Amino acid sequence: MKIIKVKDYNELSEAAAQFVLERVKQNPKLVLGLATGGTPEGMYKRLVDDHRTAGTSYKNVTTFNLDEYAGLKRTDESSYYAYMRHHLFDHIDVPEENIHLPNGEKEDLQAECSEYEQLIKEAGNIDLQVLGIGGNGHIGFNEPGTSFDSLTHVVTLEESTRKANARFFPSDAEVPTHALTMGIETIMRAKEIVMLISGESKAETAAQLFSGEANENFPASVLNNHPNTTVIIDEAALTKMKK
Repeated sequence: MKIIKVKDYNELSEAAAQFVLERVKQNPKLVLGLATGGTPEGMYKRLVDDHRTAGTSYKNVTTFNLDEYAGLKRTDESSYYAYMRHHLFDHIDVPEENIHLPNGEKEDLQAECSEYEQLIKEAGNIDLQVLGIGGNGHIGFNEPGTSFDSLTHVVTLEESTRKANARFFPSDAEVPTHALTMGIETIMRAKEIVMLISGESKAETAAQLFSGEANENFPASVLNNHPNTTVIIDEAALTKMKK
């Protein structure tokens, strides 16, 4: 695991954007795995700014998002589909048919998960997967206790995860209880992974990640077994690291 230490969130966002841009320029047909939440927002803003000013093209890029809430319409402003539209897809030239997110509106969510898994495999698996990390160590929506062998599946969200995401919803009660997520094995098949960690609230989580032990009770720890993972982390998230 390679660690890139940066000063603050702005530097993290810039470093993450440059990381993605380098891969897109190296491979215009990149299969790019994307994440949502607060941490990647600065990265997406910089990717949009670069597209507008430098003209980096995504016409041949294929995207797969990690996860989506179950039961939310794609038109719901709190859906990850809407998030990705707002922060990235509506502002770059990626073709509509190249954009993929799990569809939480489907009646048969298990079938949707199987179809999504198949789409990723047919694309040759993900070249670069962007990840954040939950306070309990979740990646995607793979909560503690998720098998490292898991494929794309439906999950019940822990209360701590729902509370952490409540700021994106009109009220706590409106945060969905379930979600569709790439499985841990699905994520680990990515050829390269970049994880973004920012803020003092993630300091304990980062310290646990860097302990080096892989344990299903802390899902992100599986990244210690991945051959090509980079973590971009700011100073605030490093405050609990042992000297």
